[in-house]
Amino acid sequence: MNFDFTEEQTMLRQTVRQFVDKEIMPYIADWDREGKFDPSVVEKLADLGLMGVCIPEAYGGSGMDYNALAIVCEELERGDTAFRTAVSVHTGLNSMTLLQWGNEEQKQKFLVPQAKGEKLGAFGLTEPAAGSDVASIQTTAVKKGDHYVLNGQKNWISLCDTADHFIVFAYTEKDKRHHGISAFIVERAMDGFSSKATKGKHGIRAGNTGELFFEDVKVPAENLLGDEGEGFKIAMAALDNGRFTVAAGAVGQIMACIEASVDYCHERETFGKPIGQHQLVQQMLAKMEAGLQMSRLLVYKAGELKNQGKRNTRETSMAKWQACDFANKAADDAVQIHGAYGYSDEYPVERYLRNSKAPVIYEGTREIHTIMQAQYVLGYRKDKPLNKMLPAWEKE
Repeated sequence: MNFDFTEEQTMLRQTVRQFVDKEIMPYIADWDREGKFDPSVVEKLADLGLMGVCIPEAYGGSGMDYNALAIVCEELERGDTAFRTAVSVHTGLNSMTLLQWGNEEQKQKFLVPQAKGEKLGAFGLTEPAAGSDVASIQTTAVKKGDHYVLNGQKNWISLCDTADHFIVFAYTEKDKRHHGISAFIVERAMDGFSSKATKGKHGIRAGNTGELFFEDVKVPAENLLGDEGEGFKIAMAALDNGRFTVAAGAVGQIMACIEASVDYCHERETFGKPIGQHQLVQQMLAKMEAGLQMSRLLVYKAGELKNQGKRNTRETSMAKWQACDFANKAADDAVQIHGAYGYSDEYPVERYLRNSKAPVIYEGTREIHTIMQAQYVLGYRKDKPLNKMLPAWEKE
């Protein structure tokens, strides 16, 4: 495996880092305090071609590989989790799912404008009584002539008030459980659809997260994604992509924790010397660096499998689990290094700690990924190639 970045990837990292330093860093503390999501940031990301970075040029994207998407997510989360989340949901969960499972008409209608950043996409799976247990969803879709009628509710949906299109999962045959779930492309303008932002979140306060409501929403039959009953497979394939972006974002958060801690170590003195000269502080920084390097290798390994068009559920699960745990620990140690100041929003590490908890929970909790990895080791779980894989990224 070649660990060197291409010239294109190096330029991409520089571009996103400069964007974060200019468009996010100066304002994020205020946005976080106010619980404000600024959609103009997403519009500016679209202007740079970053909302469809790994989508083929034929469908409006930038045509870069999947590790380029990882680089974008790393650098965005170095600024704040909220904007990495926007890219994760729009690109990882929605657009990449359309690329993988959509028919040509759906790709032209929905994927192309999303890849160009003209429209925002989101993902509706989680419900009040259904998180890790996907089969417990209550949303239903009843076929009536040339359309389906959706009724139900989703929650903890990122971009709930700002997305134009949602991939929504609902039962078409409840008695079949996993095999009775189907996926639909729901448009915000459809009658009976509404959304509501959730306030009082522990972290990611600068993000738009909330609930979706479906009251007799008529969805055209041509908005069925895949075939009836394929929804569970589509959701799991989507999570392979979403988890990849979450893991990459966690790498960025570790970077942010290291940068903030190093700056503070050079600024603060105790017992007559900079705190960076104390061995226990050095130990925390060393563990952050180890977590950074291991997490990045896991992420790029999963990305390379995606580049080759290979199944990567096991590798992506490991990357998401470990990177998010390392990020959570790095944020905790960063607060400790800052001492009492780490408990104040005068420094960014307080926000990093709050933000670091959600990725340990969403898109498969730490416990779910632990079970998955144990099942692989024991031979209880074996992945079969999906009938529809992400297109391999080919070097020209």
